[in-house]
Amino acid sequence: MSVDAKFRALADPTRLRIVRLLGAMELAVGELAQVLGQSQPRVSRHVGILCDAGLAERRKEGSWVFLRAPVASTTSSPLIDAVLRLLAIAEHEDPDFAQQCEDDRRKLAAIRSSREEAAAGYFARHAEDWDELRRLHSPDQTVETQIIEALSDEPAGEVLDIGTGTGRMAELLAPKSTRIVALDKSLEMLRIARAKLQHFPTDQVELVQGDFSDLPFAAQSFDTVLLHQVLHFAQAPATALMEAGRVTRPGGRVVIVDFADHNREDLRERYAHARLGFSDDQMARMLSDAGFTSKPTIALEEGELVIKIWFGERGSARPTSYSPDPKEMSA
Repeated sequence: MSVDAKFRALADPTRLRIVRLLGAMELAVGELAQVLGQSQPRVSRHVGILCDAGLAERRKEGSWVFLRAPVASTTSSPLIDAVLRLLAIAEHEDPDFAQQCEDDRRKLAAIRSSREEAAAGYFARHAEDWDELRRLHSPDQTVETQIIEALSDEPAGEVLDIGTGTGRMAELLAPKSTRIVALDKSLEMLRIARAKLQHFPTDQVELVQGDFSDLPFAAQSFDTVLLHQVLHFAQAPATALMEAGRVTRPGGRVVIVDFADHNREDLRERYAHARLGFSDDQMARMLSDAGFTSKPTIALEEGELVIKIWFGERGSARPTSYSPDPKEMSA
C-alpha cells in the first residue's frame, strides 16, 4: 500500500486509539468495541482499514478474530515501525490524546478480569481430573525448576512453546526470551493462556492456534523449542519432532518433557493419551531423525510415573525422512 494510504488510515481519532490499544495487548474485535464504546461493525471497518495499511494484524482463532500491533523487525516495515514510534511520542506530547489513551487502557482492566474469570471457571470444572493426574508424577514446580535451570546456561532467544496449554511455561520463559510464541490446537486452552499472559507486551509474547504436526512457521524460525507434556498426545510423535526440527535454527535446542514409558493403559481412555510414554532409545532415534543431537537426560522419579526431560541440539543438516520402528507402531 502507498505511503499516502498509510497516513490516510491514521486520519481518524478512533483508528489512532485502536493502534495505541493494540500496542498494549492483543484484543478481539468485540473487546475493542467494548473499550471504544462503539458498535462491532463500525470497529470492524476501522480495523479493516488499519490492517490494509499494515498498521494492525488479524489472526483468526475459531470464530474469533484477534488483532495485534505489527511486531517490530519481524512482520512490519521500517515505515510502520516509525509510525508506531511517532504515535508513542504524540501521546507523550499531546495531553488530550494522552488522556484519551489512558482512559482507553484503563478499560482494559475489565477485559483482563473477564478473561481471568473464564480461566478460573475452566479450572473449577476440571480441577478433580487435573489433581488426580498430577498425583501420578513429580510436582509441577519441580519439573518447571528443572526446565528453567537446564535452559539457563545460554540465552533462550526466540522460543516456541508447542502445546502451551495454560501458558505456564510461556509465562516462566518469557522474561528469559527475546520473544516467545505459545502455540496450542485447543481454542479453549488458548483463551486460558491468554488470560495468564495478557500482562506481557504484545511484541514479547504471541499466541497462535496450530497443530504440532504442521507448524504454521517458516523453517529455522526459533532458537529454542519446547514440548512440555504434549508429545504423548501425538498419534505420530516422530512427525511432531520432525516439524520441531524444521523450525529450529542451526545450533538451537529442543526440550521435551514427557512420561518415561509406562503401562498405565487407563490413561488412554481417561485422558486421551495416544502414547504411554517414551523410552530413551525411542526418543534418541526420533531426535536424530529430526536433525538433533541428543544431550544428557534428566529423570524425575518422585511419583508413580517417571518424568523425563530430553534435550537435543539442532545440527546444520536437514532432517531425514522418518521411517517408524515397528515397536513404535504398536505402542
